[in-house]
Amino acid sequence: MRWLPSLATAALAVLAPALAGAQTKIDFFFPVPVDGKLAREMTRLVKVYNDSQKDVSVTAVYTGSYDDTKLKAQAAASAGKPPAVVLMSANFVLDLKLSGDLISLEPMLKTDGTTRGQFLADFWPALHANATVDGELYAVPYQNSTPLLYYNKDHFKEAGLDPEKPPQTWAELVADAKKLTKGNGDSVERYGFGMPEGYDYMGWLMEALTMSNGGQYFNDEYGGEVYYDTPTMLGAAQFVEDLVFKHKVMQQGVVEAGGVSTNFLAGKTSMVLLSTGSLSFVRDNMKAAYGVAFVPRNVRNAVPIGGGSLVMFKGLNDEQKQAGWKFIKWLTSAETLAGWSRFTGYFAPRKSSYDLPEMKDFIAKNPDAKVALEQLPYAKPWFATYQTVAVRKALEDEMQAVLNGKKKAPQAIKDAQRNADALMKPYVDQTALKLP
Repeated sequence: MRWLPSLATAALAVLAPALAGAQTKIDFFFPVPVDGKLAREMTRLVKVYNDSQKDVSVTAVYTGSYDDTKLKAQAAASAGKPPAVVLMSANFVLDLKLSGDLISLEPMLKTDGTTRGQFLADFWPALHANATVDGELYAVPYQNSTPLLYYNKDHFKEAGLDPEKPPQTWAELVADAKKLTKGNGDSVERYGFGMPEGYDYMGWLMEALTMSNGGQYFNDEYGGEVYYDTPTMLGAAQFVEDLVFKHKVMQQGVVEAGGVSTNFLAGKTSMVLLSTGSLSFVRDNMKAAYGVAFVPRNVRNAVPIGGGSLVMFKGLNDEQKQAGWKFIKWLTSAETLAGWSRFTGYFAPRKSSYDLPEMKDFIAKNPDAKVALEQLPYAKPWFATYQTVAVRKALEDEMQAVLNGKKKAPQAIKDAQRNADALMKPYVDQTALKLP
């Protein structure tokens, strides 16, 4: 019987390479909601991660817009094939938690011997609210943004404006935009101002304008309440309407983000509101001198946080959870986030990313990358409610009607509030206290 151990040893020797080479395979869904070559760079990053270790094999799946990514991730999970990691719009986290799609990341923190507070300490404070729900961590910030005002310095000089003094208030924005707008008979050759008005972007910018008008866009502690029909929202909606129809400094109709950036690069629009995430695209493609500034205020400086966070879907086995968490930690290391920030224009969510020598050198050479960081003290949580997308679209549909000249701002915000309330009613009925 002395041959048995040797046979067992031989068998193990044969199996060892296979066991050593076993990998946990996971899917990673990611969107590309702004300009640039982000999809290729993300695919490259995933390859770098896969080549750096042998335990996890990540398949990168480009899923379109943030809204598309939410739908596709939910569909995959319903089909029994949940993606282990999803780069999800940060303001979807609450809704996805309420619908039972996400897993809490608290068990991973416990396994790592850390706490939520310790883990989030290195992330900018403005990002914490959209990463947690009911005191638990459900998301890790990855690519983050605020809206910024981009402006053409050459146009400013031509119009007799100081290129180093962009507008800081709504009144200054209107005055400058009027000087920058150029007509040719009945047509307009150049508009003074533009902003994306398609789905997702429009809601985000209306939040920025409402907050900079002194108001709140939603109840950030309760998922069933929005403040569409308010004086501060009316002021923001009227401001947008007036830019088109009264001041005639902005194009009528709905212009998508790609059209806004194209018009800015082509010199057909002098000032635009775009995400920080468009900064590298503008930097690489803008032929004229340009500047970047805070979103102009009416009552106060205020902007919403934007961008995406990494989440994990329910239905994963333990190995997939461990693999997904390992990948998330690599993606959100100070070094990886710094590189992604330099490539895209998103600001890095970790403060420590800016302590790295390569980041200090980059900021010194590209001071426009500092503007979003300087705006962070005025940043607030991103819109998040029950049925976030539909509730957001309730306002966007009405604002698009305003831009098309089919509705006036006062009626638009009333209709938006009514439609949003109807969408949130199931959650309100479930949570509101009903006295006898």
